[in-house]
Amino acid sequence: MSHIMEHWLEKRAHLSPHDTAIETVTGEVWTFRQLRDAACDLAKRVASIGPKETSHIGILSNNSVDMILHFFACTYLQCPAVFFNTRLSIAELKQQCDIADVEMLLTADQYHTIGKELADEKNLPHYTFREVKQCQPLSISVATDIDLDVVCSMMFTSGTTGIPKAVMHTFNNHWSSAISSALHLGLYSSDKWLACLPLFHIGGLSIVIKSVIYGMPIYLLETFDEKQVHDAIMYQQVTMISVVAVTCQRLLHVLGDQRYPDTFRCMLLGGGPAPKSLLEQAREKEVPIVQTYGMTETCSQIATLSASDALRKLGSAGKALFPASLQIWQDEKQQSTGQIGEIVVRGPMVTKGYYQRPDANQSVFQNGWLYTGDVGYVDDEGFLYVVDRRSDLIISGGENIYPAEVEDVLLQLSAINEAGVVGIKNQTWGEVPIAFVVLSETIDQETILSHCKKNLASFKVPKQIHFVDDLPRNATNKLQRHRLKEWGTKHQA
Repeated sequence: MSHIMEHWLEKRAHLSPHDTAIETVTGEVWTFRQLRDAACDLAKRVASIGPKETSHIGILSNNSVDMILHFFACTYLQCPAVFFNTRLSIAELKQQCDIADVEMLLTADQYHTIGKELADEKNLPHYTFREVKQCQPLSISVATDIDLDVVCSMMFTSGTTGIPKAVMHTFNNHWSSAISSALHLGLYSSDKWLACLPLFHIGGLSIVIKSVIYGMPIYLLETFDEKQVHDAIMYQQVTMISVVAVTCQRLLHVLGDQRYPDTFRCMLLGGGPAPKSLLEQAREKEVPIVQTYGMTETCSQIATLSASDALRKLGSAGKALFPASLQIWQDEKQQSTGQIGEIVVRGPMVTKGYYQRPDANQSVFQNGWLYTGDVGYVDDEGFLYVVDRRSDLIISGGENIYPAEVEDVLLQLSAINEAGVVGIKNQTWGEVPIAFVVLSETIDQETILSHCKKNLASFKVPKQIHFVDDLPRNATNKLQRHRLKEWGTKHQA
């Protein structure tokens, strides 16, 4: 049975047509009615290019009003939008186009060349945002209702194999995420959420969807810039912002001895466990940090600390949002208070699965629960503490790096016999990847790095290459990453 609801942008344009939807740092202002009218118009122009209903439309863009408009145009055409990280290499983008069965590509004007190369290789229709606007609109009726069970968007995450998986987000996932966040954080008529996280990440896109569902303005930045963010909080009545540890650190530095205005009520900190020293520094500066736990598969936050508990439970990611559930499991047994194990979650904001990956779906989803692969424990009051973001995962500036993916690229070079990649602590980024390689023939570091830069996003390229005779392995020849981490720490010292 389908669950039908009026299209959110249609409903919002009807309820509060003249309220502000988007503000930009350049002074551009969009109302909800203007947003709806422009998105509907774009939908008719995209339709003239010829996507079928339910076609997967790829979007490659940095944060912009145009990106938001093209996303909503896809929803009006009932075509899932597939978001690409602009920092990926051509090789990575080609792979993701295949995985998600992308049938059309829309790009920001600045990515015209990359888009053309992708489109030519994959024989895809490709249009820049400017070219879409020049298309003649098709005389059609766009969808004014949405089916909550239908896939709205897709974003990529990697598994331990390093092969990206397309996470499917239904309209219901987005709806449930927005509602559960409002139930927890509250919703004030004065709220304005600053969006500086990339919209091609779930933390960024969720702000756009919250804006339409709540009737709340967002202050949109193309990228994170600490001075622009600081000024927005101080002088543009921003009340909420989503950050990761490294961006939070930069904001605290810019803040110095100043204090944020009383109207600023929440800095949501996610993207991995935050250093305790950072949280203590924020407390000293009276910055209202609220830690969260979430992932692409949970459509943004699924557990969040209450502001009232922020000081008392420093380091905790809070409790599962209403109506989500959270447990800790290890060796097929639910763990007791204080015992460390794998974090498992369920709730209407959790994805129904990975696109065309029954193998991954079978291993990750069990008895209605999502096994996150993340490690943590719950204290005697039910507060979650995240110990690690998967043992192998490297989180650098909020971006996820899977060692197996980098190792696969290194092993493409015939001169490299074995490769092991781990993260080492870095003051700026939290962690950065380094590589240990065993050679079968002579090759220099510059050649290896050049190959990596061609095939990986810049943040995934190893910051150090160490040549070794052997990699540490156990009796079953499994790579012992913990020993590689020890080696990396010694090299740092």
